[in-house]
Amino acid sequence: MNSAIRNAIARIWKDYSEPLSLDEIAKSAILSRFHFSRVFRAATRVSPGRYLSAVRIYQAKRLLATTSLSVTDISLAVGYNSLGSFTNHFTDSVGASPSRFRRMWREGMRATPKTESRPAPESGTVSGTVSLPPGYATARVYIGAFETPIIQRQPASWTVVEAKAGTKARYCLPEVSSGQWYIRAVATADSADPEPWTRRALLLGDVDPVTVTDRSTSIVGIALRPRRMTDLPVLYAIPDLEAQSLGHAARSRPGRSVEPALGRG
Repeated sequence: MNSAIRNAIARIWKDYSEPLSLDEIAKSAILSRFHFSRVFRAATRVSPGRYLSAVRIYQAKRLLATTSLSVTDISLAVGYNSLGSFTNHFTDSVGASPSRFRRMWREGMRATPKTESRPAPESGTVSGTVSLPPGYATARVYIGAFETPIIQRQPASWTVVEAKAGTKARYCLPEVSSGQWYIRAVATADSADPEPWTRRALLLGDVDPVTVTDRSTSIVGIALRPRRMTDLPVLYAIPDLEAQSLGHAARSRPGRSVEPALGRG
């Protein structure tokens, strides 16, 4: 990875609570703001501002899960001056308000039942296979069609499949509205390594945007991989995978250390 982008991402994770400007982030990369923005977007698929915003919401999720701080204190701790703005942005990104997310975490994250709804007038299907990288035995994989490269907001369609080493698990996302969608996968995987402290890992999978048209079927293969530094944090509250997602990112991210996330067994 370009060292300039690495430095910029490290700066965002370190100082996300500060009122960081594009100029300040670009200085950490030792690039002009205009050139930096182009290089950063090419590496992460989003602007520096969107990346910073995603980190702030992710850190708010972590604080809600691992501390007893009030929602107001958390909004200030992650760089928001307005509680209303923070609450709206958090709810839009995570799919639940800050208070509801905290209750969901404490009560145990459970899958939200898929609501019965009429298919969109113009919709198609995205289907395909998902595979594990070498060194992993099994994984529970959440796959969804999202509006942006960030795993945020309610997906247009989603499913959960079980993947095993040496085989490709099939998935199907029905009733995806016509348009362009980012197919994203998040998995908690069991390593083939016999040592117990290396068995659980967070894997991600993504593909280029898929264009869905009326009654079409798009075939998309997803190859899961370990998280990269340029990957944006997972914002949408994904049942069954949330604890692993928060815990892994907290341990592996650059910048200052953070309070460990609570495990869920």
